[in-house]
Amino acid sequence: MGFQFTSLKKILLEVLVLLFILLFVYASISKLLEFNDFQTQLGQSPLLGAFAIPISYAVIGIELVTSLLLAFEKTRKWGLYLFFLLMVMFTTYIIIILNYTSFTPCSCGGVLESLGWTEHLIFNIVCILLAIGAIYFIHVKFSKQKLMGLLSLSALGIILVIGLFLSSEQEIKRNNAFQRKYSPHGLEEIGNFPLESNSFYIAGIANNLIYLGNYFAPLYLKTIDFQLKTSKEIKIKIDNYQLPYKRVRIQVIPPYFFVGDGTVPILFKGKTSNWKAETFSKDDAYFYQFTLLDSTSLAISTTSTNTNTNVLGILKSVNDSIKLNLNTQALKQQHNGTFDTDGLLLYNQELQKIIYVYYYRNQFVIANKQLENISQGKTIDTIKQAQIDVAYYLKKDEYNLGKSVLVNRTASVFGKHLFINSDRLGKYENEEVLKSASIIDQYHITDNTYIQSFYFYHQPLKKLREFKVYKDLIIGLVDNQLWIYQIKPEYNYN
Repeated sequence: MGFQFTSLKKILLEVLVLLFILLFVYASISKLLEFNDFQTQLGQSPLLGAFAIPISYAVIGIELVTSLLLAFEKTRKWGLYLFFLLMVMFTTYIIIILNYTSFTPCSCGGVLESLGWTEHLIFNIVCILLAIGAIYFIHVKFSKQKLMGLLSLSALGIILVIGLFLSSEQEIKRNNAFQRKYSPHGLEEIGNFPLESNSFYIAGIANNLIYLGNYFAPLYLKTIDFQLKTSKEIKIKIDNYQLPYKRVRIQVIPPYFFVGDGTVPILFKGKTSNWKAETFSKDDAYFYQFTLLDSTSLAISTTSTNTNTNVLGILKSVNDSIKLNLNTQALKQQHNGTFDTDGLLLYNQELQKIIYVYYYRNQFVIANKQLENISQGKTIDTIKQAQIDVAYYLKKDEYNLGKSVLVNRTASVFGKHLFINSDRLGKYENEEVLKSASIIDQYHITDNTYIQSFYFYHQPLKKLREFKVYKDLIIGLVDNQLWIYQIKPEYNYN
């Protein structure tokens, strides 16, 4: 019986070793064949970007050395321990990427490239367990000392990767060149409302109601009153259900609402009295964002077919036809006019001004309803030039955005003021506060002046996805919860 068990252990060991050799040989050859993509991917990593060149060579070399050690019986034991260490390090890297970095880089190329990050994590954990089994099989007696050795090796791998993470350039950077003026306890919590999922977005606010759209239920609205006591569902009807919809968004400004999908492209217009919408515009312009200006016109952000850069435009209904006016000069490009001009399109009803807040620089654009009289505003941040990390992956023929510095995350306008959410830390600020709060900066639009900043507190370890300001209320979505704060009268400059 003991002989049979020993033979079975030997067979299982041979099978596992062969699998490990195939895995690492395939991995190293794949990286060599697509070396440019592999090196580019490392360069965009929030952990390894600063060390991309040496690590790209080291990983391939260590994988090949490990395969050679595994191939020979005399060195197999060392090969198994090295394989185990590498898999622990790869797994730790994925866990940090998924949970502790501000963006997830492309997983293009390499081993099992069809798998996403989560699937890679599961695959790696299985490999670690198999490696432990192989190490158990190779020893005549598996003692507590050997178990402690594996635990120590695991700790070493985890510490090495965490060390790289802590020493690498972080997305949230301290910038002692600006200093915020915080209004102490300037916001008073009204309450929070739990939602069914984190797929909601704010479609509109009016008449004591918050209208929430849902990315996964595109023709349904949920309404919640300001007191967070009642909610109800609204089903929107449109006159064409047959189109290939991909990105439906709703905007509600009573007595009208619009439904749009810029990938079709199509826009529907309806009244909130019956929630029925008819086609307003079809095939007139593809767009990324739209915002309602009045009952007959909308502002859009799109890409110019002439320049292949981001531009702003106006879609207006004139005598039962749609007129499109694009302004190719409104957005100032700094690199290629695509990622560097990305931003958020807003409209200020009181001032009748279109506002476009750049994501990657300390600037915003102000224009009238005709996209004329364009001026630039500035935030208190000091990044004037967009710091964009864009990489091209040859095999997939696509561009991916990496560890770029995000200056303005999201924004809202009301009255004469612009409110911007930013994770960038100024002088004397503590990064710990961002674990349970978001920073909102307030600006005067016409005077182009900074007024004050607030801490918008919410559930820990989550980020403010979107917020809207309505009168003296700040309404925000954080994961699957809706939060409402009131600006205290002494800090309300509207």
